Amino acid sequence: MPLYEHVFLARQDISGQQVEALVEQFKSVIEQNGGSVGKVEPWGLKSLAYRIRKNRKAHFTLMNIDAPAAAVAEMERQQRLSEDVLRNLTIRVDEHEDGPSAMMQKRDRDDRGPRRDRGPRRDDREPRQGDYKTGGNSDGEGGS
Repeated sequence: MPLYEHVFLARQDISGQQVEALVEQFKSVIEQNGGSVGKVEPWGLKSLAYRIRKNRKAHFTLMNIDAPAAAVAEMERQQRLSEDVLRNLTIRVDEHEDGPSAMMQKRDRDDRGPRRDRGPRRDDREPRQGDYKTGGNSDGEGGS
């Protein structure tokens, strides 16, 4: 059976238990249609880039699904009918990731290292032909 990664966004004003109930409802739809749900990762309440149906935040949830396309289509249909689900996205993948997803991995800004290790700053580069600082023009001649 094909493998899918499915993410859905639930309204900000529902509780965590209600989000879990939605997950269980969608899991049962998949299982009734001959599929299975592997990993479920609740990513929590996150800010949206723009308002969706007057919501500035949403509960994000990832589901790893192993099911026929008809089962996924039925789950997406029920999500479109639900007032609590704002958006959903399903992607077919070749294999599911082991361990936590990229959203759940903790990365600190300190992991990147100091600035000097990430390449030269704009001021440290050699001036190029035509740069303002060198006074050159696009013909390669000195300016003035």
